[in-house]
Amino acid sequence: MEGSKDSHGKKETGNAGEDKAAFYLIKKGYEIIQRNYRTRRGEIDIIAKKEELLVFVEVKTLPNGNAELLSHVLDQRKQKRIIKTAKCFLAIHRQYSNDFIRFDVIVNDMPGFPEVYHIENAFAEFL
Repeated sequence: MEGSKDSHGKKETGNAGEDKAAFYLIKKGYEIIQRNYRTRRGEIDIIAKKEELLVFVEVKTLPNGNAELLSHVLDQRKQKRIIKTAKCFLAIHRQYSNDFIRFDVIVNDMPGFPEVYHIENAFAEFL
C-alpha cells in the first residue's frame, strides 16, 4: 500500500537512518560501542566513544520533518527514558565509569538541514 507506513517499513527506515548515523560518527572519529541497546526502560540507538567521551545517540530520520516535529518526537518523557537506559548501561559496563557522558541526537534527511544533522549535547539530566 503506497502512502501508508507499516511498522516494517518504519523499522527499515530506522535501520537505514542508524546505519547512516553510525557511518557519520565513524568518519568523525567515534568508535561504535553498541547499537540498539535495549532494557525494559527503553532503547538507545547508538552508543559511541571518542577518547574519554561516551555518547548516547538518538537517531531520527525525518524526511518530512521540521524543528517543531523534532522537539515533539524527542519530548522530555523520551529524554528521561534515554537517560534511565543510559544509567542501566553504565551500571553494567563499569569500564566507562570515568568517561564523560553526552546525549546527542542525529537527525537524517530533515528538509532545510544537512543530510546528517548532529546535535551535540542535545539534552542532559537536570537535577
